[in-house]
Amino acid sequence: MFHPARMASRLPRFAPCVPFVSGLKAIYLHRWRSVIAGGAVTLGVLFGMPVEAAERINIQVGPIRQTLHVSDLEEFAKTGQIPARLGLYQALLTPELQAMLNNRVALDPAMADRMVADILASPNGELLLDSLARVAPDLTVDQIRGAIRLAAKQTHGLNMLGVLRAVPQDTLDVDLTAALALVSQLNLSRLEGDALSTVLEQELLVSDDIDLPDDIEPTVVGPMEVNQRSFKFVDTERNRLIPLDVYVPDQAIVEDAPLVVLSHGFAADRRFLTYVGKHLASHGVTVVALEHVGSNVEALNNTPIDPAALEEPSRILPASEFLDRPRDVTYVLDRMAWMEQVSPTLGGKFDAERVVLIGHSLGGYTGFALAGAQLDLSALPPFCDSLTPVGLSPADWLQCAAVDLPEVAADLSDDRIVQVIAMNPLVGRLFGRRGLKDVAVPSIILTGTKDGVTPTLAQQLGPFNQLSGPDNHLIAVIGGTHLSVGDPDNVNESLTQIPFMPELSGEQTTRLRQYLKALCLSVVMQQTDEADTYSAFLNPAYAQGFSTGTLPLRMTQTLPESVQGWLRTVAPEHARAGGETLRSWVHLKTFDTRKSVGNVHRRMMAYLRQEQVSITVLYWPMGLPWI
Repeated sequence: MFHPARMASRLPRFAPCVPFVSGLKAIYLHRWRSVIAGGAVTLGVLFGMPVEAAERINIQVGPIRQTLHVSDLEEFAKTGQIPARLGLYQALLTPELQAMLNNRVALDPAMADRMVADILASPNGELLLDSLARVAPDLTVDQIRGAIRLAAKQTHGLNMLGVLRAVPQDTLDVDLTAALALVSQLNLSRLEGDALSTVLEQELLVSDDIDLPDDIEPTVVGPMEVNQRSFKFVDTERNRLIPLDVYVPDQAIVEDAPLVVLSHGFAADRRFLTYVGKHLASHGVTVVALEHVGSNVEALNNTPIDPAALEEPSRILPASEFLDRPRDVTYVLDRMAWMEQVSPTLGGKFDAERVVLIGHSLGGYTGFALAGAQLDLSALPPFCDSLTPVGLSPADWLQCAAVDLPEVAADLSDDRIVQVIAMNPLVGRLFGRRGLKDVAVPSIILTGTKDGVTPTLAQQLGPFNQLSGPDNHLIAVIGGTHLSVGDPDNVNESLTQIPFMPELSGEQTTRLRQYLKALCLSVVMQQTDEADTYSAFLNPAYAQGFSTGTLPLRMTQTLPESVQGWLRTVAPEHARAGGETLRSWVHLKTFDTRKSVGNVHRRMMAYLRQEQVSITVLYWPMGLPWI
């Protein structure tokens, strides 16, 4: 997790052109300059498609105005040779850019118009159109909408050539300053998440029937008084300070109850999940919320934003944190085991040999590393070298900080970890393609389908598929964002105002947090004699019962076949080049559209079998080809 609001005053000069999104995104935008091959290329990035423009493109950068000829871009795309008139942009005209220019997104013309129309009519689509109108100030929103819809009908596929040729002008004016700022906001994985939301909500729907214990309500505050104690441990071998808060019940639920450890995300602190810690303690569970000083909010605040930081993610997130975070937990467990033996207030309150770790974002990575996942960075350097802002998420950028680690592989496991709850985990490529298969403890991954920081596909669904144990669960928060699970008293409210990567307010996430209290308590209880009783609350129907109109909840132990097929065919190994994101979105939207129309058809056929209807119904326009 990160808190971009404090960086607002340090943004590059182009930031004021659109609403502020994220200092971090502005940083990694600068890292990959190859996207800026004139305004034409930038527009291609915005749509996740290549660019071949009208006759001329006038690029405005502050007081400077340059003209690009489309024929020159076409020549470069076809031959790879740089025309003389593009000599000024030679450093930006890379082979990767040539490949982008030559790529097309194939669409079924019969479905493309409906899909594009639905997206453009949505709130996000309207916001995108308004933003594009600022990028191309001589075009109206209606002209942009019409050009996109017309181009989508072309049988040869959708690309920027089709869009721009549909624009009723032979010269396009592009405000490159506004375009760059828009690129910093627009994350194509959000479109992917929007499409995935509908699929997961439908496919994981279960019956509401469930038998629950009459005498237990895991969402309410428990009977125990809670004392909060704060410590500062120092690991002298690493010269590492570890602040922590310990939530201690006046009485343990059972003697030597399991210990719970809370691990926060990047640029957060130990108070991010305070409500979970206090709730568990009220039920007789000792909870340790530790702070990782190398990646907390204070560390980010103290990081100088200089040119070197703009180029290297490890200047923002030290590579050593991928090793130090799990080692923080191991050191704290050693100290807590000693304190349980010598402290009169802690004696008998917990068993430091049985630990449930609950982590958010980078804390989710921490939990899996401790649970046995093998750090494997062998594939990370080529991935990071090939990154572009197209489809790039902060998680992609942050995990690339690990490239600077001296060791490619590392075993950070601690066999005291018996269960893991990873909320919006930042996992991605840190464990390679198979590292999570070594996690033998029961694990829960929570994903928010509108998480713009750690997107669902790369950071949660793909990694969930790696888990091989029988007792793993995925919780899908449909519409959930990166900070939806956080304590509202410790989340920057300004983050709820960010376009394209918005966060939800505390009121919108109340039911979700109620469910997480019950979930965490029920998971911890699996380490006690009450395991069977509380297992009733680890049920898909129970999770679904906390759904709201804003945040439907789903739980599953296996991904639906439709999503499995999507992972296999559209996004193999859950890690693609950024240019594949739009294609993945189209695949999901196509699946969702066909499924929805098919359901309508099945209802209609049932009606036809029972009722006498007019011949008009039989010639309903959405006929059999849509099934």
